[in-house]
Amino acid sequence: MVHYGALIKEVGRGSRGARSLDREQACALYGQMLDGQVPDMELGALLIALRIKGESCEELLGFHDALQVRTARIEVPRGPRLVLLPALNGARKLANLMPLVALLLAQRGVPVLIHGRHDFDTREDSFELLRALGLEPAQQLPQLQEQLESRRLAVAPLSLLCPGLDALMALRQRLGVRNSAHIMAKLLDPAPGRSLRVVAVTHPEYLDSMSEALPRLCLDSNGQALLMRACEGEAHAHLRRKAWMRRFGPDGSSELHTGDEDLSQPLLEQPGIQDNSALIQAMLSDRQPLPARIAEQVQALEALAGG
Repeated sequence: MVHYGALIKEVGRGSRGARSLDREQACALYGQMLDGQVPDMELGALLIALRIKGESCEELLGFHDALQVRTARIEVPRGPRLVLLPALNGARKLANLMPLVALLLAQRGVPVLIHGRHDFDTREDSFELLRALGLEPAQQLPQLQEQLESRRLAVAPLSLLCPGLDALMALRQRLGVRNSAHIMAKLLDPAPGRSLRVVAVTHPEYLDSMSEALPRLCLDSNGQALLMRACEGEAHAHLRRKAWMRRFGPDGSSELHTGDEDLSQPLLEQPGIQDNSALIQAMLSDRQPLPARIAEQVQALEALAGG
């Protein structure tokens, strides 16, 4: 029988007194979390303790090991790598241009998978926006595969790819705060060796921890990743802040050049789904200029994917 109290004692002594788990311990524990084997009280204590302490690189690697064993696998069409775009937050104050990035890549023949879930009553739902653009989420893996083949763009609820991770993310509504599942969803990879993960973060501490973990993850899987500053948590460039993007792969990492254009770009403030959808459609049809920040991100992803 697992002694969860001992694990809580290790990670739950606060930001200064807590000790991190090693990769093997983290893998075993997270596997039990994903499988629903940890009792509710102990699970809540562990998730809150990890949030307060912050996940170490070894813990992230161990969590990832457990996650990948439980993640569905999909086949990538011949050609460029599959770009993985998590949709985990939705729009709060500004237009959500993540679907625009996905549609522009698909137009260029680069396959894209948007995956995630929505839990925020105070934000516009990314999946409702995708539906307004005619992009219905797949309900089964064969449907997901057909979407990738036919239009180079698929949308999947997180529950389809990893039900256990979806269940952990859903606890945000009960716990009141996010937990490790939120960052792990950004590392989920259903196509190891044929993917390009877009890891978009807003908090500086996650830029540091992801910069440490991604080189090892890419080396292990022969994968590619783009770490970037997110816009309100979504995987597209912020049009009013200085951009930052870094590439990771088996051969190492490098910071990508970004310009300072468009810092005064006019944006929709608190747009609804229909206005957001209309803005994206106008940019796709050249009725409205494509922001340089978005063009820059699409160009970088296309190059890294091998398009």
